[in-house]
Amino acid sequence: MESIGVLMVCPMNSYLEHELEKRFNLFRFWTVPEKSAFLATNKNSIRAVVGNSSAGADAELIEVLPKLEIVASFSVGLDKIDLAKCKEKGIRVTNTPDVLTDDVADLAIGLMLAVLRKLCESDRYVRSGKWKKGDYRLTTKFTGKKVGIIGLGRIGMAVAKRAEAFSCPISYYSRTEKPEIKYKYYPGVVELAANCDILVVACSLTEETLHIINREVIDALGPKGVLINVGRGPHVDEPELVSALVERRLGGAGLDVFEHEPEVPEELFGLDNVVLLPHVGSGTVETRQAMADLVIGNLEAHFLNRPLLTPVV
Repeated sequence: MESIGVLMVCPMNSYLEHELEKRFNLFRFWTVPEKSAFLATNKNSIRAVVGNSSAGADAELIEVLPKLEIVASFSVGLDKIDLAKCKEKGIRVTNTPDVLTDDVADLAIGLMLAVLRKLCESDRYVRSGKWKKGDYRLTTKFTGKKVGIIGLGRIGMAVAKRAEAFSCPISYYSRTEKPEIKYKYYPGVVELAANCDILVVACSLTEETLHIINREVIDALGPKGVLINVGRGPHVDEPELVSALVERRLGGAGLDVFEHEPEVPEELFGLDNVVLLPHVGSGTVETRQAMADLVIGNLEAHFLNRPLLTPVV
């Protein structure tokens, strides 16, 4: 398989990069200064594209690669891949589900605790020497808080199970009610927000879920409510979120993702009611290696005419 051209669109994981290079003819797209000229020269050699949550395969890239057979995403999200174009051209698509579920769900719980118990600010309080001048202020209890989840898929269910261990009543919103699930279902996001203390975004990013968190939802969550986003940045109308946090119309937020990563609204930097993370939901050594192994396994399966491990298209 050493002659098979694989286009890695951006830097994502050194282990994955190394393993791809061992098996395929790897092209590192981010190192190419003249991308159009490069694609024109190598278009007949590239049979696979490897992307992630920040860069994938849009219609323009797909159109200029006539020999493209498979797009393997180093991510569970597929919003950076033109799935319709892939289906039209018979291009296979894979992602990395399941292996990152635990890490993302763990992080969601961590963000809840960090926001409510002010963990990051408390740490700064000790480091700055302020503790010597007096005790830190009281914070908010997490156990027993009502947790609402948007998107009760793999990650949403994992968050729910963890929150239940803290005696949190669980409710959810999804495209359709899941009759086999015991949690309370709300048919609208505003209604869900109005009936929970903590609202967790854990759904896929689609046209329907773009800005699913808007001013109406934020206002329904209210000045004591907390928003946790471990989904995608564009799920949230970011200017509305910023103004709500600044004006204290929203109690707090724990954010692992942002609308224009790596750009983050600077208005958030000075706020004590928000915890900001650099999109590290699946960012553990163990999980990133498992994700890389899935990408490699899918590519090998495809080119050896075996069933794909995690097919999407």
